[in-house]
Amino acid sequence: MTDEDREQQAAVSRQLLYYLNAPLAEGCRLRGVLPAPGATRIAVHAGDADSGMDLLYEIPNDAVAPYYIPGILRTVLADTQIHGKSDVSEVMGMTLIRLRPQDVTPDPEPEQGQALTVLRALSDVADEDPFLIGFLIHGDGLMRLYVQSRDRIGIVGVDIRLTSTSTALAASIASLLDEKQYQRPAADDPHCDLLVDLTDW
Repeated sequence: MTDEDREQQAAVSRQLLYYLNAPLAEGCRLRGVLPAPGATRIAVHAGDADSGMDLLYEIPNDAVAPYYIPGILRTVLADTQIHGKSDVSEVMGMTLIRLRPQDVTPDPEPEQGQALTVLRALSDVADEDPFLIGFLIHGDGLMRLYVQSRDRIGIVGVDIRLTSTSTALAASIASLLDEKQYQRPAADDPHCDLLVDLTDW
């Protein structure tokens, strides 16, 4: 396995951890993420726990970024797909299906998945400011982050819009806390001392 394949495999494994507790699609549960030469294979159980069937979806490592894989799987699992005979075989008692990601339009990430992406990005920098100490998803694709930096007294609530939150915003939150144009009083939220509104950032 090349270094690039190993990094891709690790990134896909991290990306799919959330789906151990949540279905990938209705009636479909993640069973595992397996390495293969030049590809990642995602094991899924479709149907009831006792009946159902085990599927193994193979996605070439150079075809798509790990972030898009849950959306590709949601699309494939939600629709009836036609696969060529050469794309279907059997491995370890599971039906192996080789996907062509360029032919699949990924379903958009649900709100919980978008929130998880942002929270992971902020949690991965636990030793840096701001320190994420809480969050609340509250309607219309909005989330309030509760952060407390070491050099600031009090807790700051940071409002973001999940559908437009970029990695750049997640990385910039610490520096945006002191920007006066984004600050608001926290009159209706007893969990923070100040609000920073980044919903239009």
